[in-house]
Amino acid sequence: MKAKGHEQVLVCSDVPSGLSAIIAIHSTKLGPALGGCRMWPYPSFDSALSDVLRLSKGMTYKAAMAGLSLGGGKSVIIGDPRKDRTPARMIAFAKQVALLGGRYIVAEDVGITVSDIDLFRTITPHVAGFSEAPGGSGDPSPATALGVFLGMQTCLEEVFGDCSFRSKRIAIQGMGKVGYALAKLLHVANAHLIISDMDPEKVAIGCREFNGDPVHPHEIYRVDCDLFAPCALGGILNDRTCPALSCKIVAGSANNQLQHAEVAQLLHERGILYAPDYVINAGGLIHVAANDDADTKIKAIYGRLKEVFRLAKTESLLPSEAADKLAEAILKK
Repeated sequence: MKAKGHEQVLVCSDVPSGLSAIIAIHSTKLGPALGGCRMWPYPSFDSALSDVLRLSKGMTYKAAMAGLSLGGGKSVIIGDPRKDRTPARMIAFAKQVALLGGRYIVAEDVGITVSDIDLFRTITPHVAGFSEAPGGSGDPSPATALGVFLGMQTCLEEVFGDCSFRSKRIAIQGMGKVGYALAKLLHVANAHLIISDMDPEKVAIGCREFNGDPVHPHEIYRVDCDLFAPCALGGILNDRTCPALSCKIVAGSANNQLQHAEVAQLLHERGILYAPDYVINAGGLIHVAANDDADTKIKAIYGRLKEVFRLAKTESLLPSEAADKLAEAILKK
């Protein structure tokens, strides 16, 4: 906690429901800590803790760079969402969120649905992204995809001199809700898509609807493409995968794409432009924050990424270092 600057980490357990969860509040300097709840079958408690600590810090920087009056937090529920996501377990988790009295606002993430958020809301008001019918913002995935799409345009302009997707080869890793929405935008923009996912059915749907080419999950890193878009889980850019990449740009919706900070240098040495994940994927956070100017702030991702690349060039920094510097300056103020 001291190393990463966290304010609070709450370990949650409820024996009757089987709940095992962690809520991490990284910072409330700019406001209450907002961040999604992720449900995943982590192999160990330590791996769950490592994930929630990294994710919550990323949310602090994401909110700062998005111009939001929010802090950074995240939560994880240890379990398989396909079989362990029971109402009793969800209610037990919501009660833990309620205990924090508004310091943490929960939204959806991998393994958690809008319906789950609606259930949380029956226990605590400290939720975001609930159904549109009672006045919520609904599924944030399309907003995340739009922000990534706009950020990709910035990257294309930086590397190729224009922001057109026409005939550009885009390799998408992960066809979840965000990956699907992003593929739809890219297809309309006349990009050529290469699609990969652990679920063959999702790949088949994406290829059929967006005229994409299917690729096995382990082969996506070696695909010859203009832009590689990680839209699944984090840590996929590492010492093993980076040397295999055959692209000019890495820009996607996944959180914590770099397994460790030094990976950014590996990408730079290979001439690959990296779009810092918490800058480009902020659309969903902006959407659930329910600001009146959400659309304007999402569109600003295009220019914000330009600012990151400009600073990186001016001060001879990696894009990830430039983004951190900008975010930390906002937090310091």
